[in-house]
Amino acid sequence: MKLKICGMKYQDNIKHVATLQPDYLGFIFYEKSARNFDSESIPDIDEAIKKTGVFVDATLEFVIDKINKHNLQAVQLHGNESPEYCSTLKSEKVEIIKVFSVKDEFNFERLKPYEAVCDFFLFDTKGKHPGGNGYTFDWNLLSDYPSTKPFFLSGGIGLEEIEDIKQFTNSKASKYCYALDVNSKFEIEPGLKNIEALKAFKKNLSEVLDYKKEHVMNYNVNEKGYYGEFGGAFIPEMLYPNVEELRQNYLKVMAEPDFIKEFDQLLKDYVGRPSPLYFAKRLSEKYNTKIYLKREDLNHTGAHKINNTIGQILMAKRLGKHRIIAETGAGQHGVATATVCALMGLECIVYMGEIDIARQAPNVARMKMLGAKVVPALSGSRTLKDATNEAIRDWINNPVDTHYIIGSAIGPHPYPDMVTRFQSVISEEIKWQLKEQTGNENPDYLVACIGGGSNAAGTYYHYLHEPEVGIIAVEAAGLGVDSGESAATSVLGKEGIIHGCKTLLMQTKDGQITEPYSISAGLDYPGVGPMHAHLAKTGRAEFMAITDDDAMNAGLELCKLEGIIPAIESSHALAIFEQRKFKPNDVVVVSLSGRGDKDLNNYIEYFKI
Repeated sequence: MKLKICGMKYQDNIKHVATLQPDYLGFIFYEKSARNFDSESIPDIDEAIKKTGVFVDATLEFVIDKINKHNLQAVQLHGNESPEYCSTLKSEKVEIIKVFSVKDEFNFERLKPYEAVCDFFLFDTKGKHPGGNGYTFDWNLLSDYPSTKPFFLSGGIGLEEIEDIKQFTNSKASKYCYALDVNSKFEIEPGLKNIEALKAFKKNLSEVLDYKKEHVMNYNVNEKGYYGEFGGAFIPEMLYPNVEELRQNYLKVMAEPDFIKEFDQLLKDYVGRPSPLYFAKRLSEKYNTKIYLKREDLNHTGAHKINNTIGQILMAKRLGKHRIIAETGAGQHGVATATVCALMGLECIVYMGEIDIARQAPNVARMKMLGAKVVPALSGSRTLKDATNEAIRDWINNPVDTHYIIGSAIGPHPYPDMVTRFQSVISEEIKWQLKEQTGNENPDYLVACIGGGSNAAGTYYHYLHEPEVGIIAVEAAGLGVDSGESAATSVLGKEGIIHGCKTLLMQTKDGQITEPYSISAGLDYPGVGPMHAHLAKTGRAEFMAITDDDAMNAGLELCKLEGIIPAIESSHALAIFEQRKFKPNDVVVVSLSGRGDKDLNNYIEYFKI
């Protein structure tokens, strides 16, 4: 983010300010301004600093004369200059900065005629004078910025706005913020700048931008297996050889041309990818926004889980493993694991909570038909957490010949990253599919349900570092966040270790894991993947909690409006439209992570169908 210091007037002061090496210095050529530059010349300054003339409804002749006289590199137009006026000035080989004043609202349609004839827009506070009023406007108004044209942010920016600038750099609009424009907040008198205050501001701004670059902007795993402060590998000594073997080899194997070819071919010919990106017309009309559904429910086996199991079964074979274990909650990961084991002729053992076995009977039958042995977890809450515990115990007892296909973006490093990479085909497809349908590969918002978070990780992956794309993560509130019967980890969780990684975890004051609850077996988990914990902690993702009732009603609504029966997990993501309002032109992509065949008994019982 560059810096422009505007309203320069006095010769010695100009020289002193230039030693601070701002990117632009602004000189106002407007007689009604107290900062009007009326000197015969601008003193010699570093050529890297762009001299910018500021004009208000001046004649073209006057502007061109000042360009030539002072060797200006940019012009800033603060009045009602027309697009034709700007176009004419383009021939003078200067940068054109067109100013728009903002107060309580702004009609972005005003920008369109200037898109092709300006290099930058500048947003300033609307006040009594055209600039230099000393007041800021609500920068949140720029969250609706529809253009890719870079802009300058101006209006009352001073030392006290540093924290606001820090917050702004994390917003969607900041991607296109090219420079900050400062003026009156750094003046001893109009046109005379306070050098020490400017030094302090420039230093603070550099620290903000350096922090953003080092900490906030990186949402991928680092070389130690951490997403920020979450992740790592907290494992028993018996498992170290297995996990270390995987860590040392997973990226190399995934980069092998033969692996890529086989993985891609199976996704295409066996799984049925690409899955469609469907514009939900009737749902969009009801909620007055543009809703697209990423149809992972149409994959072979009925969910996103197959993307990961295809990848991991190929990984296991290359590592010489011939026995496969897995955990499952809703049963979709168990079915997907049993499917690929049948495909590759490998032994398959699936651990599943006793309660989940009862409420997901169709998937249990499918696993058995595919040749898998389904082992009930009888301890604890007898759900997903406990199934995972049993699978880890098995792995400890069979470390040499067994590969554990973890189904979510959870577990010791490298599992969260490996699972996310296999699932990233989802966001990879969304980019080109959305480009085909809308002309823009970036939506305004991505929405996905989160238990451990593999479908969400894959949906977000290629957009993590696109700040203009809002990320919404939807957790299961169960009977209510404060009811004691919930799985809303981002609200109820605190830092802890579960299943081999440090993450956010629902737990008591003395560190005992709190039993989660959700009507959805796939979201009934007391933790969340470390990547999602990082997204929550940094504010990159907006987390919402949806109750059983709201999820079930949203699932039935999709049935009636679009003829699609969603998994109850996916219904949680769909339920946000009753709680959160979007703008009519917002493009909202929802990951429809699974189909509702497995949940028919739950729907029948709930709605008394």
